[in-house]
Amino acid sequence: MKAFLKNLGLILIILGTVILIACSVTGNVNNNAILLTAAALVVGGVISYIVINKRITD
Repeated sequence: MKAFLKNLGLILIILGTVILIACSVTGNVNNNAILLTAAALVVGGVISYIVINKRITD
């Protein structure tokens, strides 16, 4: 479980970037809901990666 928690931030970042790449490939770059969701996943992934890894090492 610790290994999954440690990688949760990276999983969220990868998921957000996959959504952004899929939107770019399909040409669906005018849908703000999808772009905002992907951006929220990336930002949330970075924040959770920092917070979770700081707590696991302490």
